[in-house]
Amino acid sequence: MMSRNSNKSVLNKFKYEVANEIGVPLKNGYNGDLTSAQNGSVGGYMVKKMIEAQEKQMAGQQ
Repeated sequence: MMSRNSNKSVLNKFKYEVANEIGVPLKNGYNGDLTSAQNGSVGGYMVKKMIEAQEKQMAGQQ
């Protein structure tokens, strides 16, 4: 089982990958210059990708 720090690290890496993929200039540290729409789009797209991955996994198990 993964530790909390390991889970946090994986999610953090995923967040930056998604931000890069959708063109949001997310950087390590302060990101107060980004709009709430930009930040929200990163979180929303992360959820979308996680749901898609789970659906694919569940489809393969049937």
